[in-house]
This record gives sequence, C-alpha cells and structure tokens, in this order.
Amino acid sequence: MPVSDRRSFLRGAGLGLLGFTVAGARVWLTPREARAADAELQTLKPDEAVSLETIGEAFAPGATEAGIAWFVDQQLGVAPNDSLLMARYFNVPPPYTDFYRASLDAINALSQARHDQVFAELDRDAATGLMREMLAGDPEGWQGPPALLVYLVLRNDAVDVVYGTPEGIESLGVPLMAHIEPPSKW
Repeated sequence: MPVSDRRSFLRGAGLGLLGFTVAGARVWLTPREARAADAELQTLKPDEAVSLETIGEAFAPGATEAGIAWFVDQQLGVAPNDSLLMARYFNVPPPYTDFYRASLDAINALSQARHDQVFAELDRDAATGLMREMLAGDPEGWQGPPALLVYLVLRNDAVDVVYGTPEGIESLGVPLMAHIEPPSKW
C-alpha cells in the first residue's frame, strides 16, 4: 500500500521503524538504532553523512545520536511521494539527493571560504555564525540552492529526528498530547 502523507506513514509504521541494511541483511530499525548498528548508508557518502550529522547537531543537539544521517539516507531511497524529508514539503523538485548533496557542498564551500575548514571541523561559534548567514539569505559567494531553503529543510529534518517521537517530546518536559496516539512505543 503506497503511503502518501506523513500522518498515514506514522500511523501505519507505529513503531517508527524503517528498512536498513546491516551486515547484508534488511532489518527494521529506528534511525537511532541504525546508526548504533552501523547500518550501511545507501545513498550518502561517509563525508556527506558526517557533514549532515554536524549540521543537524548545530540545529538540534542530539541529531547525530538520533540518526539524522541514517534517516535522510533511508528517505532518499524511497519514492518522492513517500518521503518524509522536509524537502518534499518545501516543494523541492525530486530527486532529493541532488538537493541534499548541493546543500552540503554549498555549506562546506562557505565554511572553507570563511574559515579554511569544512563545517564539521568548525567550533560552535563559527558554525552558529554560518547558520546565521544562511538564515539571512544567500551569503556572499554562496553556490547552492537558496540558503534560507537549505537552512529550513535541514533544520526541520534535524528537529523531526530529535523530537519527532514520544520520547523526544517528553525530553522537552512537555506531555505528549498526540492527535493520533501511536499504537505502541516508537
């Protein structure tokens, strides 16, 4: 049965499990579990995964441990209409892999131009400064999709992975008041 929207997917998935490959076998895991099991990345290159984790961490602390790179990688491999990536909801034209690669490349190029190092090597203040530049619009020398769009998509992907589960919501000290309760713990 094709899944056409986020609510249907989450209601159907129940446990928040996605398909990953671990040691050559297809298994159902959360992105956090996939990262812990060192599941194989299907689309992202290792350096892209590191960049995505670092950028995600800058937006939502805990994104690395929550498995942002595995979440994005897995979702890049599904049909665009089934994707839970924020790129879909911001009407980024598929294939989304092109957008994510161009975005990561643009952030790293900006980081290199400003600090002579890739984003993953920046200290917190420098990383925050680059994020602020992106939020303000295309920084001087920006070579990628619109910087504000990149900012919004990557930030929302990070927030989804960190806070998009009952445990994530509860970590904020807010009781879960779901419109549709998951059938069991994710």
